[in-house]
Amino acid sequence: MKTEKIYSAGIDIGTSTTKMVVSSFLLKNVAGITHVPRIEIIEKKVLHQSPIIKTPFINHEIIDMEKIEQFIFQQYQLAHISPAEISTGAIIITGESATKENASEVIHAISDSAGHFLVATAGPDLEGIIAAKGAGTVQQSKNTAKVIANIDIGGGTANIAVMQFGEVIGTCTLHVGGRLIEFHDGKVQSISPPIKKLMERWSHPLQLGDSASDARVAQLIQELVSTLVKTLNGQLTDEQHPLLLGHLPNWTKPVDAIVFSGGVASCIYENNCTQRQYDDIGESLAKILVQHEQLQSFLWLQPEETARATVTGAGMQTTEISGATIQVDEDVLPLKNVPVFNCHMSTATKAFDETVKMAVERADALFSTQDNRSPFALYFSELPYLNFHDVHALCEAILQHLATRCSKEIPIIIVIQSDYAKIIGQTIHAINSTVPIICIDQIKVETGDYIDIGEVLPSGVVPVVVKTLAFHSK
Repeated sequence: MKTEKIYSAGIDIGTSTTKMVVSSFLLKNVAGITHVPRIEIIEKKVLHQSPIIKTPFINHEIIDMEKIEQFIFQQYQLAHISPAEISTGAIIITGESATKENASEVIHAISDSAGHFLVATAGPDLEGIIAAKGAGTVQQSKNTAKVIANIDIGGGTANIAVMQFGEVIGTCTLHVGGRLIEFHDGKVQSISPPIKKLMERWSHPLQLGDSASDARVAQLIQELVSTLVKTLNGQLTDEQHPLLLGHLPNWTKPVDAIVFSGGVASCIYENNCTQRQYDDIGESLAKILVQHEQLQSFLWLQPEETARATVTGAGMQTTEISGATIQVDEDVLPLKNVPVFNCHMSTATKAFDETVKMAVERADALFSTQDNRSPFALYFSELPYLNFHDVHALCEAILQHLATRCSKEIPIIIVIQSDYAKIIGQTIHAINSTVPIICIDQIKVETGDYIDIGEVLPSGVVPVVVKTLAFHSK
């Protein structure tokens, strides 16, 4: 059967390091000749891995966008790929870099110039999940009943994603990283704000200019690791803890096994720090993690990727492919950061108008402000069997409650788990050909997810990046 190759890029701008991967996906119709086409990714291949460079900054608060762009275009040349050939992927800005003054400007400027690929401005929850995918931990959890925590430790944060049977059941992020204290000429040169806040509890906090070998540095690293252990054990309950970034741990099952990824992990598993020649606490942090008695009570598993886990996940693991039976207005693609609301359809009543009306009202309340209506996607997860009259009634209901708010910037966006997208999209278009519509299927999402929808590929499908920010324990 005929195959189609598309290219993907992943770019990770982290607290300490920036890296990039270029990959190729091979798409194929895996359905039988007499069946509805079903396009799937049958092969993923890394074409080029960049070196890991130190993230360039103009000063402590400004990322050097020009140097990052130079780096990216150099990598495209080395991969023998032009930005125009990139169909999907993600740029993510992680850890402390996401807090810099021009972080948003950097990520949007690069997404506009470095290819028509999709953007994931990762929050800490999403970073943890992408890293777990890139490290191979999600796949490992599919093969076992164990509850596995992937702990991605970079320069600024430790992003924890806990999963079982391939499903994420919780996340948590801590200010635990290799670059929270930096040294120069054997002296403490910088201390990050969360660490300063943590040391307010100490009678004699560490100060700038203190020796790098001061016993309080080792004490601090021990406290970082102890907080991580409490988090893994579900014992961190202080919402105001200085090392907590965001919410408390939200998984309910005890963790059986742990996997480390990120720059610090290369010091753990590879027994050297050849990729981390930085004057900071990263190497010492790795040693304490390995030696910590309570951490040894968990089963330790090996990752497939360490320092490149996040960028590999961004480049290779974030993309899904829609069904082939879709109806899309190509002029409004790509779409980025579209929130999803699940329109639950009762299989018994088929009360389409009332159900769609309530869903639109609730989605508007969730995602729009008083002065600004935002686009959102209605997700039909459990459509009953629909005959011709049912399809027409459902489309009339969708138009009744969404057409008046529709514009070039706010198309009607419908996501369907089953194969109804083509017939529903075509029926809406037949009733009212003036409204832009994106109607895609074979994608599984939940209320609270965000999706990016790429441009139409030659095979008639679209790449979709699902960014899951809400979790449900099975």
